Amino acid sequence: MANPNEHLKNFHRKVPEGDERERLVCRDCGFIAYENPRIIAGAVVEHEGKILLCRRAIYPQKGKWTIPAGFMEIGETPAEGAAREAYEEATAQIEIRDLLAIYSVTHISQVHMMFRARLKSPEFSPGIESLEVALFDWDEIPRDDLAFPSVHWVLNHYREAEGKSGFAPFTNPT
Repeated sequence: MANPNEHLKNFHRKVPEGDERERLVCRDCGFIAYENPRIIAGAVVEHEGKILLCRRAIYPQKGKWTIPAGFMEIGETPAEGAAREAYEEATAQIEIRDLLAIYSVTHISQVHMMFRARLKSPEFSPGIESLEVALFDWDEIPRDDLAFPSVHWVLNHYREAEGKSGFAPFTNPT
């Protein structure tokens, strides 16, 4: 297997002139390879009062439940990314309603942009990254089997925002 970091073999870490942070800098030309946070786009998807959850077929947290969410792709908006992820993970066509929350997950250099959405139709099935998908009543959500802290946060914020519009997006709980 080829070295996934082969393209960085001529880079070293140093503080470039005019900067204050250590960066990856090419030894030959001085090109700076900035390392920036990754953006996760996802949605709490509702249908007839129930929430769509996906049981992960991949690591990390394989076998745990999550909302449809994942890394944004180049050339898409966060809302488009959330809709694409819902299709990839649950073959669900969704309608984005509004931005629900923005979470900073600094220990893994991620920003999570989470939306409220609804199913366009009740048809869905597991996508390639899901073992199963299901709609859950609020009291049936498998809270002990949720994959990530941000899934707990966004579900609680979804509940807090029920019936509201025009609010500022929620952020990390304290």
